[in-house]
Amino acid sequence: MPGVPGLYVRHPSSFEHDTGGHPENRRRLTAIEEAMSDRDWLGMELVEAPAATPEQLERVHTAAHVGSIRELAERGGGPIDLDTVASAGSWNAALHAAGGARYAAERLLAEGGGAPGREAEEAPMRWAFCGLRPPGHHAESDRAMGFCLFNNVAVAAAHAIAELGVERVLVLDWDVHHGNGTEAIFHGSSRVLYSSIHQSPLYPGTGAATDFGSGEGEGYTVNLPVPPGSGPDEFLSLVQTVVAPIGRDWTPGLICISAGYDAHRDDPLANCELDDDAFAEMAATMRDLAADLGAPVLICLEGGYSLGALSRSVVATLEAFSGDREPRAAPAEPAAPYRQRVARFWPALERV
Repeated sequence: MPGVPGLYVRHPSSFEHDTGGHPENRRRLTAIEEAMSDRDWLGMELVEAPAATPEQLERVHTAAHVGSIRELAERGGGPIDLDTVASAGSWNAALHAAGGARYAAERLLAEGGGAPGREAEEAPMRWAFCGLRPPGHHAESDRAMGFCLFNNVAVAAAHAIAELGVERVLVLDWDVHHGNGTEAIFHGSSRVLYSSIHQSPLYPGTGAATDFGSGEGEGYTVNLPVPPGSGPDEFLSLVQTVVAPIGRDWTPGLICISAGYDAHRDDPLANCELDDDAFAEMAATMRDLAADLGAPVLICLEGGYSLGALSRSVVATLEAFSGDREPRAAPAEPAAPYRQRVARFWPALERV
C-alpha cells in the first residue's frame, strides 16, 4: 500500500448543503480542495460520488428518518436541532455523501476489473478518501444530529457486509467527538468493531470506556475517551497499542476511518492538542496495519473547524497513505489503562 495513489471522492452537491455561518460549512471543503489542488491531488484518482439508494440508506437508517430529511429539504430546509440544520440542497448532498462512501467501498473491495456492474476501467484501489459533506458519525438510525444527516461510514460498512463479501469491518473514529451514531447502529453486531478516540467530557456525552457493546456485539465497541489537553502521544499510543493489535488479531476485511480533525490544537470546538503531524503518524500506523492485513482503507471526512488546521491535516493524512514514511513509535504507557480494561475481550492486548 505505501506509495500507491488512492481514490479521492467528491461531488458538487457538497457545496449546496448550505448551513450559513455554522462551523460545519462549505468553506471546509473549499480549504481542503485548494490545498490538495496545490499538491496536484497527490496523484490521486478524482471521481464524483454517486447518490445512495433508499435500500443502501435503510440498511442503517429507518425509512421514516430518510423520508424526513427528504421532506425537510423539499420544504426549503430549516433547523433540526440546536446544532443541525438542513437547506434545500441538503438532501442531494446527503445522498451523495453516503453514496460516495458506498461507492468507495465497492472500488476498494473490487477484484480484477472492478465490482459487479462497474466498468472494467474502474480498477480496484487500496485506499480512498471521501471529501464530502455533510459528515455522518453522529447520525443515528432514526435521528439526525451533531451536524450529521446520514451516517456515511455506517452505510459503507453495512454495504460491504451485505453486498461485497466482507465478514468483518473495523471502524476507527479519531474525531474529537464520540461517534454516537456509528456506535449505536452497530452496538449489537459482532461484524463491525467500532473504536473511538474522543475527548471526554464533550458533546454528545456518550462513549463511556465501560460501554463494550451489547449482546453479540459485546467487546466490539472499544471506547477510548481521553481528557482535555490530550496530545499526540496519547492518541498515537491508543492507535498503536490498542487499535492496531486488535486489528491484527481480528483481521477485518475492510478498515474505515471516521477522520475528524477537531482534535487539532487550533480547533475552536474542543481542547485536545494534536498537530498536523499527529494525524500523519496515526494515518501511517493505520496504513501499515492495513498492509499487514491485506485490507483496504476507506477514510471519510468528519469534523474539523479551523480551516488551516483542517486542510493541512487532511493533506498530511493523505500524504501518509500515499507515501512510505515510518510512523514514530509512541510510548505505550498512556494507553496502559485502556489495554487493561479491554484485554478481557482482546487477549492480544496483554502481550503489548
